[in-house]
Amino acid sequence: MSGFVRGVRLGVDVGKVRVGVAICDPDGILASPLVTLRRDLEPEPDAVPTDVAELAGLVREHDAIEVIVGLPVNLAGTHGPAAQHVSAYAQVLAPAIAPVPVSLTDERMSTVVATRRLSERGVRGKRQRAVVDQAAAVEILQSWLDAQRRRM
Repeated sequence: MSGFVRGVRLGVDVGKVRVGVAICDPDGILASPLVTLRRDLEPEPDAVPTDVAELAGLVREHDAIEVIVGLPVNLAGTHGPAAQHVSAYAQVLAPAIAPVPVSLTDERMSTVVATRRLSERGVRGKRQRAVVDQAAAVEILQSWLDAQRRRM
């Protein structure tokens, strides 16, 4: 992929309770599940939420060159409350991982697709809830990687 900057990237699916994280290989070919973080919904005033700090630690640990955050755009292509929530999360994340950039990407239906794929593999119930956020992060990152490859 000429023009593609080689390096590890993290994909992030921001939910109300959990944050799914995926990682890709340095060549940007395959996204894989990494971890699910529990959201810190009540951080101390002026403190970085625990999940953001943990995500920043993952960026350093894996020498990530970019973080791709899924933006839940409505089917009509507009930004509703969920997209605003994710945008606000990205604004808190950006300074915590600077100078590593945060990119937002359209993630319409990523959780739906991830849930369907897990069900097709026989993963249901509590087991599915435990990994669906990571699977959605994989969908987000893999879609972004595939789009970059198509542009080359």
